[in-house]
Amino acid sequence: MPPSPHSPTFDSTRDSTRDSTRDSSRDATREAVDSALRSDVGLLGRLLGRVLRESGGEDLYRDVEQLRALVIDAYETGNDAGIADAETLVAGFSAERAEQVARAFTCYFHLANLAEEHHRARVLRAREAVSAVVADSIPGALTELTDELGEEEVARRLADLRFHPVLTAHPTEARRRAVSTGIRRIGDLLGERDATTEATVSGADVERRLLEEIDVLWRTSPLRTKRPTPLDEVRTAMSIFDQTMFEVVPRVYRKLDDWLRGDDAGLQPAIAPAFFRLGSWIAADRDGNPFVTADVTGEAAEIAAEHILLGLERVALRVGRSLTLSDEGTPPSADLLALADTQQQLAPTLFAQVGTRAPFEMHRRVLLVIAGRIAATRTHNDEPMAYREAAELLADLRVLQESLRSAGAHRSANGELQGLIWQVETFGLHLAEMEVRQHSQVHREALKEAKAAAESGADVSVAGADGTGGAAELSDMTVEVLEVYRTIARLQKRYGTQPFSRYIVSFTQSAADIKTVYELAALALGADDAPVINAIPLFETFADLSASVSILDEMIQLPEVQARLAATDRRLEVMLGYSDSSKDVGPVSATFALFDAQSRIATWARENDITLTLFHGRGGALGRGGGPANEAVLAQPPGSVDGRFKVTEQGEVIFAHYGDKKIAARHIEQMAAATLLASGPSNEQRNASAASRFAPMAKVMDDASRARFFDLVKAPGFAPWFAQVTPMEEIGLLALGSRPARRGLSVESLADLRAIPWVFAWTQARINLTGWFGLGSALSAVGDAAGGDDAELRAAYRDWPLFRSMIDNVEMSLAKTDGRLAARYLALGDRDDLADLVMDEMQLTREWVQRATGRDSILETRSVLRRAVRLRSPYVDALSLLQLRALRALRHPGETGATDADRQLLLLTVNGVAAGLQNTG
Repeated sequence: MPPSPHSPTFDSTRDSTRDSTRDSSRDATREAVDSALRSDVGLLGRLLGRVLRESGGEDLYRDVEQLRALVIDAYETGNDAGIADAETLVAGFSAERAEQVARAFTCYFHLANLAEEHHRARVLRAREAVSAVVADSIPGALTELTDELGEEEVARRLADLRFHPVLTAHPTEARRRAVSTGIRRIGDLLGERDATTEATVSGADVERRLLEEIDVLWRTSPLRTKRPTPLDEVRTAMSIFDQTMFEVVPRVYRKLDDWLRGDDAGLQPAIAPAFFRLGSWIAADRDGNPFVTADVTGEAAEIAAEHILLGLERVALRVGRSLTLSDEGTPPSADLLALADTQQQLAPTLFAQVGTRAPFEMHRRVLLVIAGRIAATRTHNDEPMAYREAAELLADLRVLQESLRSAGAHRSANGELQGLIWQVETFGLHLAEMEVRQHSQVHREALKEAKAAAESGADVSVAGADGTGGAAELSDMTVEVLEVYRTIARLQKRYGTQPFSRYIVSFTQSAADIKTVYELAALALGADDAPVINAIPLFETFADLSASVSILDEMIQLPEVQARLAATDRRLEVMLGYSDSSKDVGPVSATFALFDAQSRIATWARENDITLTLFHGRGGALGRGGGPANEAVLAQPPGSVDGRFKVTEQGEVIFAHYGDKKIAARHIEQMAAATLLASGPSNEQRNASAASRFAPMAKVMDDASRARFFDLVKAPGFAPWFAQVTPMEEIGLLALGSRPARRGLSVESLADLRAIPWVFAWTQARINLTGWFGLGSALSAVGDAAGGDDAELRAAYRDWPLFRSMIDNVEMSLAKTDGRLAARYLALGDRDDLADLVMDEMQLTREWVQRATGRDSILETRSVLRRAVRLRSPYVDALSLLQLRALRALRHPGETGATDADRQLLLLTVNGVAAGLQNTG
């Protein structure tokens, strides 16, 4: 950390000469780090060290460095005695010092994460400078598909392409917004540093400002003092939209169009489709979140609309002001003149004002009035001027564009104006398609009560917030359920039907759960005034996944669903939950169950002439379907993607994918390319043949892994033991999000525990159980059936994308586990039988993953990921030891009892470990 030439430095990329006998693997890893990344990490580590010395003195610095040296030595040597020495040091810290050390390591991780993100963007720029077509790009996918399908079919598939991420507010982003904003400022300074040298005045100024920002980061409390509201979560998501998405998406389209058009780019009309759509559950997902009310949902929609309309207004003004084409040289078309007449009638004052600045520049005048109409839409100040829906705005922009083309101004028509058109096509007037979600049981109870009231003669459709509807007395819950439909109706009237028509039913167990949605809508407003609803079943548990096709068969017989199929050209959306299925039967069985369900649903859709979109409810962590998403897309069953991929993005994943413009563009392009390739004949054939070939093996794995998983989670007393050996209960105290961690209060059952804290807690305990438990037993069962031969497993790893993706994800999960620390967490409980079960399965999984891959070590062939894990792990170990200190005090308080300082230290370390491991829930 410090600038001292004689002391170790808080810089994970620098060699230390303390012990020449150390294992050379870490030195080799360090040498593999790119010099630019080493420079960034070294600089940030040195500056952080200086800040710590300035604020906390030499004693703080010495304690941090001593702990750092001990955990690095313990990690490199694999010596448990080294961990014990570090543990002894941690135990001797005062409460204040323990908190300061935890914050120091957490700050380091924030800076290291930023340096890696910055370097990744740097590498992407360098790759693009060398070649226009990089790996996993849309041009690469189109080239590959053209060889298989021909240009005409590929053009059709490109036109129908859709990548649809849905932002959720699930509480897995441990950082405060103030911390995230500070980190982003430091990132901007790293960008400036790339353009300067340290020897220049500007370079010295950058370093001074970096010190200032790192000092602010150090002094900023890492923990929220209060839980964010749903609208706070909306505003956090809006910051990502403002910083990256709004600008990045049209750039992705432009890059694709430039490749498609070649030398004619800018001269010919754009042919790159607007394939990106954004959805949001934030402040709309009310399943288990009492703070998401109908009023909150309505306000969230208004906030989103404010952001997109302000963005569109600014772009229209900027482009309009630069569109200084004279009418003489670029004569307006008849359609443009007709549009100008309409504008003059709608907004005579604005039209005249613009005319004084651009009297003979009709194209400019029309676009500036369009900007004024967008402003009126945003402010609600002039209803006649406001656009009623995005299609109306697009029609005006296209009239303007065609007029420019007809006058020969092709570059003006196909340049920045086309970018604006792409933005409107993508985001509309609403920004994100808001998707309401509610639990099926809530619907059942509300319908029963509302029907009873209606049958008694009460007019339920006029029920108010006071809980009455005519003579009816409705519970607060039922009033709220009905009010949601009224909010949807208002939003549809304001912004159009499409952005507010989706309604997701959690834990769909029968077609009756879908019918209930439509019955409630009719009761809320009357059948004639009910909003347009596209009810989406969400299959989450193993049983519901197994019954999905029979439920869908009954669902499409419902008159309400048949009407929606007719209105949407037989389009239907079905959602699959990765989280609860994994918590239900374990990660291995859930993986196979989801693959099987998708395959059966895709076949069912083809047989019923339905255009299917499968919506994947994946989390960021491996226990919730996480891992490289583009690889997961390519491993889907034949027919289940068909050019459309919709997936949840949540918590830390949102910032990881969209926090940096270059990385955001790369992520969008990778996902679009994978979505195209997934439906290619060769990819579908590969997945189909492999699934058939290895089906018997999958059955053996399914049975063995599920049995092993049930041995653990169905053991008597498992739930309280789990709460004892992990910080599960304390995670609920962290103000991570507005949503409670539990649907109920009991610690005796996992049924009411949400999947995210289930994953988060095991991750914090350095066990990552939800990502791998049961796989070792599954693989060994296959090997045992073959007399100890692992040839079939190796063949599956080579030839079956689903199996390979699962193994690769487990490898990453295992790489972040630590058996020595895991044993210490498990020792917090009083169940040696369960602790031994976990540790034995961990060792078995490591052994058989290596046999299945044919490798000698975990992550052997994934050098970048291996480097990142090895350089981070000792620092995470330091935080884990501090967390163990706090947990021991809380679990076994002794005579003095646990203190507030113990709880504070625990929460700080949860925050720090989350930053160090980078995927929590």
